[in-house]
Amino acid sequence: MPRLVGRISMATVLIKADALLQWRVGLLKAAGGAPADLDWLLDLEAGLAWSELQALRLYPERSVALRCSLEHLQALWHRHRQQSVPLQYLIGRCPWRQFELAVGPGVLIPRQETELLVDLALSLAPRSGTPGIWADLGTGSGCLAVALACAWPRAQGLAVDRSSEALAQAAANLRLAGVEDVVSLRQGSWWEPLQPWWGQLDLVVSNPPYIPSAVVDALDPQVRLHEPHLALDGGTDGLDCLRDLLAGAVSALAPGGWLLVEHHHDQSEAVIDLFAAAGLVEVRAHQDLEGRSRFVAGRCPPALIGPPTPP
Repeated sequence: MPRLVGRISMATVLIKADALLQWRVGLLKAAGGAPADLDWLLDLEAGLAWSELQALRLYPERSVALRCSLEHLQALWHRHRQQSVPLQYLIGRCPWRQFELAVGPGVLIPRQETELLVDLALSLAPRSGTPGIWADLGTGSGCLAVALACAWPRAQGLAVDRSSEALAQAAANLRLAGVEDVVSLRQGSWWEPLQPWWGQLDLVVSNPPYIPSAVVDALDPQVRLHEPHLALDGGTDGLDCLRDLLAGAVSALAPGGWLLVEHHHDQSEAVIDLFAAAGLVEVRAHQDLEGRSRFVAGRCPPALIGPPTPP
């Protein structure tokens, strides 16, 4: 069964199927928006799965049990349409892998493509299947930390973020997933809070800010106006944060340890070059679900054994 994080409980509201379908059509005509988004809201907030919604067309007289009123749903939809507030923030939750993560305006909404970062991390784990110490740099909502902690409950996990608000959200998600004892949260910039573990990190993942500053200003209003720019803006070419990250990689990683990052869809060659220039080896690109190079992995050379120096 999926592990649910952050699901809320509301009183049951009964409504006839035909009345619900008419309400749905009327709301889309009046307020606009994508039908798929409204159906997503019905699923996550009202508890009506998409498959159940489609079946209602065959049984218009059936009574439907919702977790909230249509007035509540309509108010959320109007805020989404009029103020461009992401639905995930409005309901406080976001489905991601097998989880429902709690999210809020202080953290980036987890994206579907980032789910692959977990699969890649699992594939790069030692032959034992479990790294000794792993880390998530720029953890945000804690989505990667939650997934890795659930996969490696006996390993030691570390999660870093500059934002105290993001760390509070990550702590809540780790707690709700039941893995708060697996991951230690640290506040600060990239490798700096992990000084006690420099030279011992077997696998590190990161989804750093990678959108060029000029592109951030042109993003969809839902992203530009509401998601934290700290988690989006990667500087002029989008690679400033990655450069900072790579500056300390060889010192912080264990000999043979892996660094795995997500990047913008058009940055693969530049990121590969930066990995190589930082002294990482076995650098390779990995594709997302649409076949675009979206991730890069590289290892600390096994021969580099000795006391770590500050990044």
